[in-house]
Amino acid sequence: MLLLRRLLSSRVWALMLKEIQQILKNKQIIFLLLFPPTVQLLVFGLALNPEVSKLSLGITDYSHSAASREFVSALTENNVFEIKHYIPQQTALGQQVRAGQLTAGLVIPSDFSRRLAADQQSQVQVLIDGVDANTAGIAQGYMNQLINRYNQQLSTARTILPVQVQVTFLYNPGLLSSWFFVPGVIGVVLTLTGSLVSSTTVIREKDVGTLEQLLMTPAAGWEILAAKIAPLFVLLIGDVLLASGIGRLVFHLPFRGNYGLFLLVSALYVLVCIGLGILLATLSSNQQQVILTSFFFNVPLIQLSGAIAPIESMPLFFRNLSLFDPLRHYVEIARSLILKGVGLEEILSHVVALALFAVLLLGISITRFRNQLN
Repeated sequence: MLLLRRLLSSRVWALMLKEIQQILKNKQIIFLLLFPPTVQLLVFGLALNPEVSKLSLGITDYSHSAASREFVSALTENNVFEIKHYIPQQTALGQQVRAGQLTAGLVIPSDFSRRLAADQQSQVQVLIDGVDANTAGIAQGYMNQLINRYNQQLSTARTILPVQVQVTFLYNPGLLSSWFFVPGVIGVVLTLTGSLVSSTTVIREKDVGTLEQLLMTPAAGWEILAAKIAPLFVLLIGDVLLASGIGRLVFHLPFRGNYGLFLLVSALYVLVCIGLGILLATLSSNQQQVILTSFFFNVPLIQLSGAIAPIESMPLFFRNLSLFDPLRHYVEIARSLILKGVGLEEILSHVVALALFAVLLLGISITRFRNQLN
């Protein structure tokens, strides 16, 4: 009680109340805290999906037989490929694929039915638009799987394979892509919102000229900084609760780990974001500069974090460089806690890395801010 009384009667508490009142009056900051995190989480979570469906398919069927129609039906029954056109000539089919009107084209030879009836191998030709390498690779994989399944259905000889494979998917048995992306997007939202809101709050003092008024007060430099950091910290923790609530209610994230531990680690990462934001504010002289400078820092942080693209797909140099990205460590922690339900010992190295980044960024930014005050 004595400590609480001292806090309520201290200059830090008075400065905190001033900061809270200014934040509540600033509609721009309230907007940044509520609207972008909600929209970004919903848009990224729903739009980022590596799976493809309804790929446009053109058919050139020279066989015109029941076997060829059955083959086409087998390729399109799971809605991965959707027939757009039946084209009589292979040349016209290739032109439509080249023009981007079709993702893939299938050419069935005239002897297709006869060779299958004679238990002979028949070759079909598949044309795939390779401009989008990712979609082309997925389309090729789907086509190979569908053709292999059709071959198994045609096979009348029942042979027992010496090795049988049973695959079990751990942690995400439904292979929901949103379960992979949403924990990473929570980190992205905290990075963008935390750095922009904290930098905007500090730079506003320079823009409106109230920084000089703060210097005229009897408050010490650390008291001014503490009064600025504490309200931002509480508001950004509210963003963590908002983002995790959306992840649970909208995307049905399991949150298998300790939610309290998730909040503690998120609080540590919020300090990292605040430190980054104050550092950006000390490097800029107005709000326009701080927003442009934030893109220089935030875009590489997001690209190297593994939140959007897997780190395993990056070149070795960038995989090693990502170790110096605090967002990568937070994304690893979030996915491990939410999907795997691990304990502190499994994520301890990432937690230590986040703590080091928090101390480093806050130390540098506070030092620069105090130097500007002096």
